[in-house]
Amino acid sequence: MTPLHAAPHHAAAAAVVSSPNSAPLLRAKPYHPRAAAAAMASACSLTVTATTPSRKAFLSCPDHGQAGVAPPRSAPASPPALISSVQDLYDFICSGPLVERIGYTKEKIAESIDRWLRCGVQVARLFRLNELHLSESEKARIYHFYIPVFLWCEDQVTEHRSKYNEGDEIPPLVIGVSAPQGSGKTTLVFALDYLFRFSGSKSATLSIDDFYLTAADQAKLRESNPGNALLEFRGNAGSHDLPFSVETLESLTKLTKEGMKMKVPRYDKSAFGGRGDRADPSTWPEVEGPIEVVLFEGWMLGFKPLPNEVVKAVDPQLEVVNKNLQAYYDAWDRFIGSWMVIKIKEPSCVYQWRLQAEIAMRADGKPGMSDEEVMDFVSRYLPAYHAYLPTLYKEGPNGSNPEHLLVIDIDEQRNPMWGR
Repeated sequence: MTPLHAAPHHAAAAAVVSSPNSAPLLRAKPYHPRAAAAAMASACSLTVTATTPSRKAFLSCPDHGQAGVAPPRSAPASPPALISSVQDLYDFICSGPLVERIGYTKEKIAESIDRWLRCGVQVARLFRLNELHLSESEKARIYHFYIPVFLWCEDQVTEHRSKYNEGDEIPPLVIGVSAPQGSGKTTLVFALDYLFRFSGSKSATLSIDDFYLTAADQAKLRESNPGNALLEFRGNAGSHDLPFSVETLESLTKLTKEGMKMKVPRYDKSAFGGRGDRADPSTWPEVEGPIEVVLFEGWMLGFKPLPNEVVKAVDPQLEVVNKNLQAYYDAWDRFIGSWMVIKIKEPSCVYQWRLQAEIAMRADGKPGMSDEEVMDFVSRYLPAYHAYLPTLYKEGPNGSNPEHLLVIDIDEQRNPMWGR
């Protein structure tokens, strides 16, 4: 069956060469990074396109909306920390806050250390870092964050596929990534998608932003809710085309055979002076089956409707948003088999991160919102954060299974930390 959004065949993208599994080995002797990197590069080559994020993007990790678009600059990197031996790297990996949460022991890390090394080289090159001379911040972002999360995702995909018999058409596992704006989820998903392709698995990425109403329908929503600032612009529940999202997700889950193709929708936030509109279908990226994993991210993914008195106590304007939210489980959450939740200390972090991004844009001579405009923009999301995040953090996303849920606490610098 030809999937929805089917498109004509185009020239294949750069080939991905997956590396063979090598025997794990924890060496006590000095590690020679140049030789190791050269060996890994020859076995695990992957073309990096012109849209590869920069070193600045890696550390700032803003929520830039369009995967592959280099985000604004970040603060200067910390002093370099050369990895001198595999033993040093092993000790550093074992000290990470996510190791236990992804089900890894010191023994399991030792057995898979070559896998960590290969992935580390690829992530470093993806973000244009010198894999032989990483700063402490860069090393932590790679080995305490991106690689542990990727290995967890891989395990989730493996378990999902083990439930089917040989010869079955296996639908892709949809992994939901729920994280506030500016927390780095888009950059994380970009890195995960890259690592899946590097490992030889076909993946697709989606954002809830891709399902925003068209500009015309957004105007109708605004007109039908006069005076409600939460529905004046895109963002909150009610501003998404839910039938379109169901159509897209159902088509992706049917992409189980070689030769099946579909175009994945994208949203253009710059259209209509920043009010946004659905991007022209001719610009949508194309994916080809069989897809093994779909990475689906969004700031309000997994939010559960609450009693009216609860949301009205936060902001009376949330009442209609809360009512709209009731339809989102069937449109989004029911498709998700595994969940990742990035947990922040306070919703005020969203304002700080957005302000940092806009200040950096203005410093680079690019158009950016003023401090007052940033406050106005974020204020339209804060009521939902205050209302729904406590339940999300306490109970997990709507319909989630605790055995397939990874919670990642991050600090103000967007780095993972030990859970509270």
